[in-house]
Amino acid sequence: MTMANNKTQCFICNKNKITYPCEGCSQRFCLMDLTEHRQILNNQLHHITNEYNEFKQTINEQKQNPQNHSLIKKINQWEINSIEIIQQKAQEYRQMLIKSSQTCLNDIEMKFKDLNEHIKQLHSENEFNEINLNYLRKQLMKITQELNNPSNISVQQSPQPFINDISIILSRKPTFNKWKQNAITVTGGNGEGKELNQLNRPTGIFINKKKDIIITDCYNHRVVEWKYNAKEGQIIAGRDGQRNRMDQLNYPADLIVDQQSHSIIVADCKNRRVIQWLNQNQQILIKNIGCFGLAIDESGFLYVSDIAKNEVRRWKMGEYNNEGIIVAGGNGQGNQLNQLDCPTFIFVDADQSVYVSDRDNNRVMKWRKDAKEGTIVAGGNGEGRNRNQLYHPQGIIVGDLGRIYVADYLNHRIVRWYEGKEEGEIVVGGNGEGNEPNQLSRPNSLSFDDEGNLYVADGWNHRIQKFEMIL
Repeated sequence: MTMANNKTQCFICNKNKITYPCEGCSQRFCLMDLTEHRQILNNQLHHITNEYNEFKQTINEQKQNPQNHSLIKKINQWEINSIEIIQQKAQEYRQMLIKSSQTCLNDIEMKFKDLNEHIKQLHSENEFNEINLNYLRKQLMKITQELNNPSNISVQQSPQPFINDISIILSRKPTFNKWKQNAITVTGGNGEGKELNQLNRPTGIFINKKKDIIITDCYNHRVVEWKYNAKEGQIIAGRDGQRNRMDQLNYPADLIVDQQSHSIIVADCKNRRVIQWLNQNQQILIKNIGCFGLAIDESGFLYVSDIAKNEVRRWKMGEYNNEGIIVAGGNGQGNQLNQLDCPTFIFVDADQSVYVSDRDNNRVMKWRKDAKEGTIVAGGNGEGRNRNQLYHPQGIIVGDLGRIYVADYLNHRIVRWYEGKEEGEIVVGGNGEGNEPNQLSRPNSLSFDDEGNLYVADGWNHRIQKFEMIL
């Protein structure tokens, strides 16, 4: 009786052995060569991973340092070359002018000497009349005019440029992201309440790299964290309701999350303090402030909006024992360009320009670093629902190319404004106040994850909505 032959030829060693299939390449390998084949695949995966990480690092570097773009370097070189040409030409013209002016002065000086001799002669002979005096006056006036306005010298600008001009040609216009209009509820959505699967008027939100969501659950006086795809959250700051103990909160409005230290900074609004939580240990950073919005820039400066004083101040991280520096507002309540009226959420860009939701003025203001007044970059046309209007704007995020995203609170929509444009466009919502997937009810703030999905703190629906980006 013979045994069944279950051996086949190995793709690598070409020997008849017990072999195993590889679904990827549809070949069969003996156990030893299969192990080697898997190791080769692992090495290739490792190589691809390294290439991916290098590419991601390149993208991050270009986002953080746009001035390092290769075309920017070409523009910079064109600027240097053009300046050198202008400087060389200007120096050449200066030399020509000096030489010509010297010749003109010598000529005028000779005429002046002749006139002086004539005057001396009249004095010595003591024979002159009105005709002689008029002649002298005319000659002196003529020489003076020639000195002040030499007729043989002038500067003219040629209509033909001597610098090679450049221009920017965009092969394709930048496209604006779009999102599905029906959202997915990722936290809350179980009605107003204080259970772990509920929220009560969520305001500030933060999405980390794992897509966990950290929320200032304002009317529950707590900060909660919902892990990705979790059915309920966990309390990470604030205990036992609305009080002013160190471990309690009173209407927390906004927050900053430091993912490296795992600490959070909270605008504890009604307790009038900015407080830091680190592993259930608390530290008050700033006292006696009508804090609402928080932001931190790339240099580590902390920015806080003060709804009581209608201003935004900046502190250096770790140096909170002073009054900070006013960077927006601070000139009383009003609607002038140097004033604010109930500033809520804020955003700071890489140039330390501060964007402020000037809520009761129904506008978003941009204050450049060290500016004495701001500029209107969204709204500013009174309260209303037209596309050139906002109605009590709240959360703001400024993206690439000057795109400003605003939670248009009482219009129940998220709008996008391109800086410099007269009106914005509706991104999501705008279908009336309601709790349907395509509706919002008084959205407070917004955030994006690494994939570009849009998250909205849907305040009066007591939920966080995720609008998926359309690829």
